[in-house]
Amino acid sequence: MASPGSPLPAGVFGFLLLAFAGDFGHSTELAFAVEPSDDIAVQERPLVLYCQVEGIPPITITWRKNGAMIGENENTFVLANGSLYVSRFQKARGDGSSDEGEYDCVAQNRFGLVVSRKAKIQAATMSDFHIHPQNAVVEEGGVARFQCQIHGLPEPVILWQKNRVPINTDNDRYTLLPKGVLQITGLRAEDSGIFHCVATNIANVKFSREARLSVSGSHSTVYKDPMILVGPENLTLTVHQTAILECIATGNPRPIVSWSRLDGRPIGVEGIQVLGTGNLMISDLTVQHSGIYVCAANKPGTRVRRTAQGRLVVQGKITRVLLDNYTHLTILSTSS
Repeated sequence: MASPGSPLPAGVFGFLLLAFAGDFGHSTELAFAVEPSDDIAVQERPLVLYCQVEGIPPITITWRKNGAMIGENENTFVLANGSLYVSRFQKARGDGSSDEGEYDCVAQNRFGLVVSRKAKIQAATMSDFHIHPQNAVVEEGGVARFQCQIHGLPEPVILWQKNRVPINTDNDRYTLLPKGVLQITGLRAEDSGIFHCVATNIANVKFSREARLSVSGSHSTVYKDPMILVGPENLTLTVHQTAILECIATGNPRPIVSWSRLDGRPIGVEGIQVLGTGNLMISDLTVQHSGIYVCAANKPGTRVRRTAQGRLVVQGKITRVLLDNYTHLTILSTSS
């Protein structure tokens, strides 16, 4: 690393910030007013990483990627305010290089040198669909469930269409769950149609295959025991995230869905919400929410019921890693 006041290494470019010393007071210390932050960049689009430094001029700002100084080229250069401008972000070029990586800015004047925090820059992506909705034939009064699954960065938003028109979310028989699940309860003949999902993020928009829902016959009066079609999955999340435990049941008469913890502890009410007819949403998770959750489908007025259960594990976030003389590693984590 260059010593204070020494010239920049060959091939390294920077921008020399000139200002009156009175603009920043009389401190000789350099301090960051703005540091670069983590970002998700769109392929073939411009990217700007911000860096603003206060101190006695002249101040020279240079940038590094993955610890190596960035050389000037037609695609990447420093703006007059010290920010780094990438004119056309690319995840992978023909020569094997990539604009993805960890960036930091280095500010130097005659009194010293400071290095900003590292900013992790990733390319926005979207995979193909891993799960597409499947055709379904369901009796009137029953329950239909469709699912799409797709991965991306940032996490794609999934919406549903029926007959290529967005679903009316005001219809309380239609429940849209995060991660691409659509539930339709109390099915009627007019619910028949063609369904597909649309996934969107800053990288792309993709459409799933179509699935046909056929609602057959009239509402049956034949008694049917409660049955859980889909129960809660095992989940591992971190504090402050949101857990959604799915439970969808059918039967005649229509079963009542209830939730409990296997250890007998109360679920509570703060941050708890029921989505649709029986899905449990827990917001702002803490480690105390960890446990086995039991979904029960109960026949009204009787003790007849069916159950399903799923384990929720809530992990504390690692906040600091302390390394003492390269021999002792201490991890401090949050617990609420």
